[in-house]
Amino acid sequence: MSNVIEGLAASLVLAAACAVLTAQQPAAPPMPPGTRLTLADAERIALQRNPNINVARLMQLAQAQVTREVRAGELPTAEVSLTAVGAHDNSRLTAGALNNPIVYDRAAAGLTVHQLITDFGRSHNLVRSAQSNAKAELDTERATAEDLTLAVDQAFYQALTAQSVLKVAEQTVATRQATGDQISALTASKLRSTLDLSLANVQVSQAKLLVIDARSAEATAIANLNAILGSENDDEYDLVDETPANPQSAPTDAENLVQVALRARPDLVALQDRFVAAKQYSTAEHDLKWPTISALAAGGGTPVRADQIGSSWYGAAGANVSIPVFTGFEYSARAKEADLRAQAAQERVRNLREGIARDVRTAVLNAQMAFQRIGVTRELLDQADTAMQLAQSRYQVGLSGIAELSQAQLAQTEAQIGYANARYVYQTALAVVKYQAGQ
Repeated sequence: MSNVIEGLAASLVLAAACAVLTAQQPAAPPMPPGTRLTLADAERIALQRNPNINVARLMQLAQAQVTREVRAGELPTAEVSLTAVGAHDNSRLTAGALNNPIVYDRAAAGLTVHQLITDFGRSHNLVRSAQSNAKAELDTERATAEDLTLAVDQAFYQALTAQSVLKVAEQTVATRQATGDQISALTASKLRSTLDLSLANVQVSQAKLLVIDARSAEATAIANLNAILGSENDDEYDLVDETPANPQSAPTDAENLVQVALRARPDLVALQDRFVAAKQYSTAEHDLKWPTISALAAGGGTPVRADQIGSSWYGAAGANVSIPVFTGFEYSARAKEADLRAQAAQERVRNLREGIARDVRTAVLNAQMAFQRIGVTRELLDQADTAMQLAQSRYQVGLSGIAELSQAQLAQTEAQIGYANARYVYQTALAVVKYQAGQ
């Protein structure tokens, strides 16, 4: 009875979960323009709305039902039969089988119960294999959540980078336009040549092209972020930049993080569970060579019957031992196949472990280099600002030409963009380190 209740409860849970997931709207409602969005908000929304999470959850629920399906082989089965037969007098079944039973007129109902007594561990190992696969699906769901979190972090910092570059581009247009206006006034007063004015106008046009490219990059980054957040809408956000002004230094102990990753990475744990499931299934396939012992009981009544059937009820019970003698080498081939698949699963685990160790070390190295780039680009920006001030001062007093000023403006713009990129590249690198380490 407890097994029946457990089965009904599991069915209700699965039905409720499927109803909730299928009831979700295929398209999320649009957000108000300018909605404030932090990184934590983006991660939370993605874990709620991204379809990959629902897929992983449904696959986990489906695999849990596979465990119940396999366990059914260990539980008793009962079948009610209703039979009515109209037969030709004194006839027998004479074709289609080796037996030759007599057929009688009858109408009867009965119950047949079958129970496996033992198959020497095969069914038990099949249940354990299904349970290991179910655990693997749970770990896969967790791995999907971590994959999605990393994707959100990368898209969020990419969008922040695009917005920062756009701000730099718009500021560059304003600065160069102001310089161009000054040179235009000086040219009108015959204090500067038309060449200076032409080169200044070139600088303004280049800055406007930079704005166009930056706006395109920002729109692409926001579209990518919307897709990861599970939205089909062209939502616009006010991204909250929580990047610290003085970021923490990059991790240095890569080997310790490798050991952490080998213990914590959910994709590795899932693959290890699948290897265990393959080993348990292999053991079950080897158990095919053992006998199967089962019990069978049947009983019922025959209220309408031919005169030759004397009793109005029937009942019988017995046991059956099935011993495999020769199956055309099927069982040995199945056992060998299962062994080979288990070995392949073990090699996949080893391959992933090696890949994780490599990826963690690479991620730590990339984070260290990205952290160093922040300091270098900061110094470069300070020097470019100083050079720009000096170039403007020299140009205003006539000690240099427009080419020197243009070069200083270009260097300042590139330094501003480089510094903005370096800050968010480092935050992305830290997110990759956490992901690779299973944190």
